[in-house]
Amino acid sequence: MADRELPAPTAEGRLLDWLLAALAPMNRTRVKEVLRSGRIRVNGTPTTRHDHPVRPGDRVAVARDAAPPAADRLGFAVVHEDDAVVVIDKPPGLLTVATETEKLDTAFVRLGGHLAASRKGRPFVVHRLDRDTSGLLLFARTAEARDALQANWDAVAKTYLAVVEGRPRAEEGVVENYLTEGRDLRVRAGTRPSDEGKRAVSRYTVLASRGGYSLVQVVIETGRKHQIRVHLARLGCPVAGDTVYGAATNPAGRLALHAWKLAFDHPVTGERVEVESPLPGPLRRVAGGP
Repeated sequence: MADRELPAPTAEGRLLDWLLAALAPMNRTRVKEVLRSGRIRVNGTPTTRHDHPVRPGDRVAVARDAAPPAADRLGFAVVHEDDAVVVIDKPPGLLTVATETEKLDTAFVRLGGHLAASRKGRPFVVHRLDRDTSGLLLFARTAEARDALQANWDAVAKTYLAVVEGRPRAEEGVVENYLTEGRDLRVRAGTRPSDEGKRAVSRYTVLASRGGYSLVQVVIETGRKHQIRVHLARLGCPVAGDTVYGAATNPAGRLALHAWKLAFDHPVTGERVEVESPLPGPLRRVAGGP
């Protein structure tokens, strides 16, 4: 049976917002279920992302056929997969691993189900992204690969993009200090080492500015909790949407932080693997960028 073609969008916006109007009077819960099922296709490509951009002239359809392939049902793209590693493009709002309040819907659980369904074993956690940060997340497929990656973690190039309020005084620079997590789970910066404080180093470059916001590239030499968020707030330019560390605005409706590029030595072959995740449309529309 043929797909159901929907009227073309007349303006730019988020896919979910447009679907709510195009599929009316279908209620919001049902529209989100259809989107999560992978049945929505934009210009012929299935997507499950609520924030997928739509533009005038895009072809949007609702598939009437059976469930899409497993990767489309995950709610994220698998960017790279081989016998030793898997890299996914995590959407904002999804935990990396379980917490006290959420144990079932995590990137680890979803990827584990996908691998198990294909009889490919299970994933192993190499590192984590904050729940509200989007972008590249690396998993191993064996304990040996995990251990090798973590032992060589300093050699992994980790590049982020952040939309911040204002503009740093210097076009580029280095932020280095010692971070300590308090009982309230907030991370605070100090200038001297301590038993609790961990050294954190971030190198930043301003890529673009527009309308009171700037797009900043951040390369982290260390991977401390909330490191980028604390460091950019320290510059007087908190990440947009980050009310924990001082942001006053939320122009994209989410934390404006994205794990953009990842480059690492393959734990088996030793070859350099380089992957990239495009800056999500809601962030690009605020401050421009790649």
